[in-house]
Amino acid sequence: MSKSTFVVSSLEQLQTSLLGARSQGKTIGLVPTMGALHQGHSSLIQRAVSQCDYVVVSIFVNPLQFAPQEDLAEYPRTLDDDAQLCEQLGANLVFTPTMQDLGISGDTTSQDTTTTIIPPQSMTLVMCGKYRPGHFAGVATIVTKLFNIVCPDKAYFGQKDAQQLAIIRRLVRDLNMAVEIVPCPIIRETSGLALSSRNQYLSEAEKSAAVILSNSLQQALTTFRQGITESASLIEKVKTTIATVPEVSTQYVELVEPDTLEPLTTVTTKGLLAIAAYLGETRLIDNILLRQPIVAIDGPAGAGKSSVTRRLAQELGLLYLDTGAMYRSVTWLAMDRGIDVTDEAAIAQIIKGVTIELIPQVNPDLPVQVKVNGTEVTQAIRTPEVTANVSTVAAQAAVRAELVTIQKSYGKTGGIVAEGRDIGTNVFPDAELKIFLTATPRERARRRMLDLENQGYKDIDVAKLEEEIKQRDLQDSTRAIAPLKKATDAVEIVTDNMSIEEVIAEITKLYGEIGN
Repeated sequence: MSKSTFVVSSLEQLQTSLLGARSQGKTIGLVPTMGALHQGHSSLIQRAVSQCDYVVVSIFVNPLQFAPQEDLAEYPRTLDDDAQLCEQLGANLVFTPTMQDLGISGDTTSQDTTTTIIPPQSMTLVMCGKYRPGHFAGVATIVTKLFNIVCPDKAYFGQKDAQQLAIIRRLVRDLNMAVEIVPCPIIRETSGLALSSRNQYLSEAEKSAAVILSNSLQQALTTFRQGITESASLIEKVKTTIATVPEVSTQYVELVEPDTLEPLTTVTTKGLLAIAAYLGETRLIDNILLRQPIVAIDGPAGAGKSSVTRRLAQELGLLYLDTGAMYRSVTWLAMDRGIDVTDEAAIAQIIKGVTIELIPQVNPDLPVQVKVNGTEVTQAIRTPEVTANVSTVAAQAAVRAELVTIQKSYGKTGGIVAEGRDIGTNVFPDAELKIFLTATPRERARRRMLDLENQGYKDIDVAKLEEEIKQRDLQDSTRAIAPLKKATDAVEIVTDNMSIEEVIAEITKLYGEIGN
């Protein structure tokens, strides 16, 4: 291991290693795993490294979540390879506690030897909980211990274990834990098979057969987007598709509300469609979120995001979420009250309880109408003065926390097109389509000049505009909180020499390919 990454196994070693990070005010991210790391785990670690100053990866094969007949003894253990991968991905510490360190005996037949966290039965008696009694109590108990030991600011979990994710979110909420749970999208093989440590138990023939799980979910998603929302019809679609591959034995197919796990009869806003199935002795799970798609459009200033997004939303019949206008609104509010835009404490105060209204215009070529605390500011937020200061305000932790919360609330049901600087990487990492819209600084300066001329400004120095754009790009891409960068799964579109119509046509084509 390098000097920058350590493998520690005792609580004392862990706390010693974390002490320096905490004393320096670094944000700490935790990625809890049971080892046998694959690309799915890698995506969690990479996300944590991109968002936190100090990342801990825990590796602990938790006996409390295995029933006596399950594969605890056979569960793959590849610590050396796992530690090497963590180092390569930029994690700072690998924590490998013993059962004694976590205060458990390892007795899978009884949990009476340790204090146990019991999640609500409404969440543990559905889906996998029907067939794995005690499993989620075991998960919740060890996760709680890890949260208390590491005290992370953020913890990262994959959407593949959707029931686990929902229960942990509920656990954090009910126990008032000071940790943000960050869900991360399912990572799949090129065939569509969801990555899992248990995939290594499958033969090549079984892997080919297992693809029917993801295929069946995609078939149901297509059916849902065609207007079929009844649970019985969607579940039957999955079951009949899986039945075409006799090697696969279905354990359950359920459609539930993603946050509460309550069974649904009809999908009104969103639903979680989940599968568990066997190939031989190997149990696999998979799921998909049924909702109207989210299109996340990121990119630097002046790339044409607002114009494209407004018209694209109308073209696709989706809601336009102008996040840039939200940050401009807070910037305008601070300036209007005479607050220095670098005074984070003062801005944190005015952001509390702020009301920002985004009102779509009938004409998609016009910017969204904006009101801040009831005051019309549509034009005021687009002046050069606000533009020059918005990056400084947008980079502030309190501002981002408040506005991202509002933005995420829009995305719960899907059916939106959102644009900004970190929509695909931070706000909607599970967006069905991610676009990184960009253009050269010279082209963006030219567009900005035309925009200012249309607003009545004269004698504009285009060279100065280009330099300002380059400086803003640097500031946006290097800021500590949610820096501007292209999501790994985003499609980049360079808009030099492209009309708005051509850009919209390209994105509309990509939108039509979602789920195919």
